[in-house]
Amino acid sequence: MSDEQIRLGELRDEIDSLDQQIMDLISARARCAQEVAHVKMAANPGEDVFFYRPEREAQVLRRIKEANPGPLADEEMARLFREIMSACLALEQPMRIAFLGPAGTFTQAAALKHFGHSVISVPMPAIDAVFREVESGAAQYGVVPVENSTEGMINHTLDMFISSPLKICGEVQLRIHHHLMRSPESGDQPLSRIYSHQQSFAQCRQWLDAHQYGVERVTVSSNAEAARRAASEPGTAAIAGDMAAELYGLEIMAGKIEDRPDNTTRFLIVGRESVGPSGQDKTSILVSMRNRPGALYQLLEPFHRSGISLTRIETRPSPSGTWAYVFYIDFEGHMDDTNISKLLEDLEEDAVELKRLGSYPAGVL
Repeated sequence: MSDEQIRLGELRDEIDSLDQQIMDLISARARCAQEVAHVKMAANPGEDVFFYRPEREAQVLRRIKEANPGPLADEEMARLFREIMSACLALEQPMRIAFLGPAGTFTQAAALKHFGHSVISVPMPAIDAVFREVESGAAQYGVVPVENSTEGMINHTLDMFISSPLKICGEVQLRIHHHLMRSPESGDQPLSRIYSHQQSFAQCRQWLDAHQYGVERVTVSSNAEAARRAASEPGTAAIAGDMAAELYGLEIMAGKIEDRPDNTTRFLIVGRESVGPSGQDKTSILVSMRNRPGALYQLLEPFHRSGISLTRIETRPSPSGTWAYVFYIDFEGHMDDTNISKLLEDLEEDAVELKRLGSYPAGVL
């Protein structure tokens, strides 16, 4: 036996030993998580107990990234622990997560990135259906898109917050990669048609003009629907993501065809419970101001005076005559922080109405 074979054998024995240790430690962590659940249920008999704590999980994932010794990247290590926590939580109560469907969309990918793969992901046909599913208690949380770095805000999501009692419990950002895909049974048959969602066509316009000019582009309700059609129609292709390709058994003809390599979509996690401080938080509010000169200045001046950083401000049409202007605002900090609490009090003095949408951990993954 050569020195190389001897050394490889030693390394494989060491890996086997480490695997056993990792398995033993994961099992010990799972038992500890079960005990936490039992303590919570004993302390709140007969009540609905929320085992998932967004602020606690954000703190754990941040600590993992900070303490990671390598050689795995911080993000990769955090994703591994995200799945461990997801599996441990599911021992007591697998969560139902509603998302904007159908299966295979980027919204489902965002849900699994945030909650891990041990949840039950439930596709819904529209954004308002996601809200209703969570409001009714049929799902613990919902995931909806709110902003794309290329196409801007998703107004339907913002409008839902005007009437919905749900709170924002978290956020997740997903790098969007579009691929041109077709059925492997199509062979080298020329393309006659490409299916995709209208936003995906917009985000890939330059590439399509350069490489598939003249091929008919057909807009459908989602990229997953585009993949479904391409799987059953010879001579067609779809623009969609990795999940859709895997779900419908398509082969990727050209990968990452988006015009901007930094194309990113931000998703919000909506739920029924408020979230405690995690140490690195955001707050979202809706504010209506009277239609008069200086209204916008009155709205923004308290943020400047308090030294609070805004991360997003959007204006939406009033749903009634009561609100002349409706501003959606994201800013850094948690409602329980003293300076944020004082800011909200100052805003309420001048606003027609102020709605607290929620404070939540800033995205970790």
